[in-house]
Amino acid sequence: MEVVLALAIGVLAGCGVWLTLRPRTFQVIMGLTLLSYAVNLFIFASARLGLVVNKAPVLDPAKPLDLLHYADPLPQALVLTAIVIGFAMTALFLVVLLALRGMSGTDHVDGAEPERRRGGTRR
Repeated sequence: MEVVLALAIGVLAGCGVWLTLRPRTFQVIMGLTLLSYAVNLFIFASARLGLVVNKAPVLDPAKPLDLLHYADPLPQALVLTAIVIGFAMTALFLVVLLALRGMSGTDHVDGAEPERRRGGTRR
């Protein structure tokens, strides 16, 4: 299962970087979203979930303290916060994308389409 999770994180990060380097604003936004998903999975995987099955996630004062058998709640809280912030930032980026497209007429990251050759002449 660790290999599948590592491959998923790697594929999400790779696709996110590739999309972030694209010339269209929507592709950049999708790339940043995929990168945030990869980072969230990485942080979530650092919580050592799945080490022990059928154990209580809270500490029992009557038993001796063994921290290796309990899930760490901090990465889960960080991922939950990152999901909320990532959703808000994606919504903000989409509003900015729509405003830029309305003002410039294109969704190219530079605000202007590159010159295209048609029939050997430049337009």
